[in-house]
Amino acid sequence: MSLTPESQGLTLTVLGCGTMGISILGGVMATLADTRLRSHIPSPSPSGTSTPATEPPERLPSKFIACDSRREAEKTVKAGLGHYNFPLTTLTNENIRGASQADVILLACKPQGFKDILGEKGMKEAIAGKLLISILAGVTGKQIEDFLYPDGVPENACRVVRVMPNTASAVRESMSVIAASNPPLSPAQHSLVTWIFNSIGRTVSLPPTNMDACTALCGSGPAFFALMLEAVADGAVAMGLPRQEAQTMAAQTMRGTAGLVLNGEHPAMLRDKVSTPGGCTIGGLLVLEEGTVRGTVARAVREATVVASQLGQGVQGVNGTRR
Repeated sequence: MSLTPESQGLTLTVLGCGTMGISILGGVMATLADTRLRSHIPSPSPSGTSTPATEPPERLPSKFIACDSRREAEKTVKAGLGHYNFPLTTLTNENIRGASQADVILLACKPQGFKDILGEKGMKEAIAGKLLISILAGVTGKQIEDFLYPDGVPENACRVVRVMPNTASAVRESMSVIAASNPPLSPAQHSLVTWIFNSIGRTVSLPPTNMDACTALCGSGPAFFALMLEAVADGAVAMGLPRQEAQTMAAQTMRGTAGLVLNGEHPAMLRDKVSTPGGCTIGGLLVLEEGTVRGTVARAVREATVVASQLGQGVQGVNGTRR
């Protein structure tokens, strides 16, 4: 795939454009809109030194195609993205057409559905030589390549890269993990993938062997944190706080704590700073430790990792039920 500045921007197609697809497209469009706005605002005169921003790719998405199997998805896509005022086409049961017109393809269907989409007659030809980004939980890049090219990867094969974002993409606060590729992506391809997922939050790159654990931590993590947030809000309600205010206070407190950690504060040091001798915090912490909260939460991540590793194998649930 060549990302050169000669022609207009890239066309980004989403195959299986549900909630995650809409969130990612929304983040990309919002970032493009922000860039467009800043280009019309004069920059202040530089003073002192600053860290330069990461250089964007030479070519960015400028046209978008959303494909789905459900007719009602077209209305949902337009409602979620129409206000960004970028060229947007919605297609129902026309994956080949959407892939043929794309430069970059985002595979965002359910994990068990990728063979139906990529197995369509003509799909291999439609995606030949293009960048295929998969966000499917439990499905490895090698599984996709082996399905597309059972007789070996040809010269004009698409380039598959696996990324694990999470549901916070909807508010551009996702934690996305990009699986390292072998052979590595070209600098232009890597820059484009990183830019796309930086538009919806933060990114890190890790080996493919880590992706099931990343799915558990980043993909399932919002549900784990939501449960803990709800629990502390429940405790506050039990002590007399109104439900809505308690929930807002709990969410902002969790957000602030996360911000401190992202700014370099170690969780253990942060915990110790708040725990004054004989105070309320250490009393509450001891109750949590007596309830084995730390071990239980860690075990939840381990269990989710095991289940994530089975998703791409057609196995569902803790007991390994075959779909």
